[in-house]
This record gives sequence, structure tokens and C-alpha cells, in this order.
Amino acid sequence: MARKLDYRLAREKMVKSQLIPRGIKDLKVLEAMEKIPRDRFVEEALVGEAYNDHPLPIGHNQTISQPYIVALMTEALALKGDEKVLEIGTGSGYQTAILAELAYKVYTVERIRALMIGARSILAQLNYNNILFKAFDGTLGWKEYEPYDAIIVTAGSPKLPQPLLDQLAEGGRLIIPTGGRSTQELIKVTKRRGNYIHKNLGGCRFVNLIGVHGWNE
Repeated sequence: MARKLDYRLAREKMVKSQLIPRGIKDLKVLEAMEKIPRDRFVEEALVGEAYNDHPLPIGHNQTISQPYIVALMTEALALKGDEKVLEIGTGSGYQTAILAELAYKVYTVERIRALMIGARSILAQLNYNNILFKAFDGTLGWKEYEPYDAIIVTAGSPKLPQPLLDQLAEGGRLIIPTGGRSTQELIKVTKRRGNYIHKNLGGCRFVNLIGVHGWNE
């Protein structure tokens, strides 16, 4: 019981010390970050670092993003609760859980099947039933269920993948890190009347987005 209490307090501390002071204001995002057990999504040896202010390795040369970046990207999607969201890069499944708390339906695509299977298992244990999974090249999106009200990409791309732009609904938002292999800029793209409005949310660093419309492996 004490262990669970410690993690609850760790989540509260994460929100109060890492997210709110940096300008995260969306109460639903803050509530989701405080609710979801991030410790369930990291390797057992790293559980003690689950709520620290940095990314962590999850195997297969992939990472679980820093809590602040998860909150920043989620807040930028401006979710109200009735959206269809496409996530490119399931990874650990932590960002997927945040999205599932805030959106109507989440469609998540992961290139590495082992990661997808692991994330699906944890999310099922946490009783999320509004998520669909696919092992696939995420740069191609998931055309079957388009259009999406929001798309989030959790890996750095050299450019904006055209299939993701094409799969955005009118008024839809795309959040994606773009730039070089080592550093990127976090870009928000909003689709309005067939035009794409870009906003730079600042510098970031993600693993590479591998695929037809991303980096070569």
C-alpha cells in the first residue's frame, strides 16, 4: 500500500513541480498526468525514475518521453473529449493512455511489433477499451479510419509526412517534431479550409521517425 501511495505522491509532485511551472494550463491534461501510473510503462529497473524530469529508455533504441513534453504535445492538441486521434509511435503506451483519457477514440501505430504488444497488454490491464493498435509504418498514417481530429507523432521526422496531412480532418491538429536526426522543432499544424497553418512550439529531441516518409533505418 505504501508503494502505491508513494507513486501517487510522485505524480502529484511531477504535476506541481514540472508541468504547472512551465505553463501547462489544461486542467484535463494535468488531471490525466496525475492519474495515469507512469511507473507501469517503464522497465522495472527504472521504476524509481519514472516521474523524473527526463526521458527513459524502453528498449529497441526507443524512449518514453519526458513528462513535460508529453503534457506540452497533448495540450497543443486541444482535446475536448469527442475526437478521433491518431498516434504515430505507440512506444511504451504512456502517451497513448493520456490520449485515451482525453479523446473518444485513439488509433495508435507502432513500427516495432514487440513494443506494440507490450503497450497493448499494459493498456488492457489499465482497462482502456477505446484504443485500436496497428503494427505498421507510421509515416503512412492509418488511412482506413481517416479523417482524424488530431494526430500526434512521437518521433522526429525530416519533414511533414504528406499522408498525415492528408488524413487530417478540417480543423484538425497535427503535432510533430521535425528537423535533423539529433534535434528538432516541435511543430503544430492546423488544417483550415484546405490550408495548413504552422506554429513552432520550440526545440526538442526525439528518436528518429523511420519510414517511407521519414528517415531511412
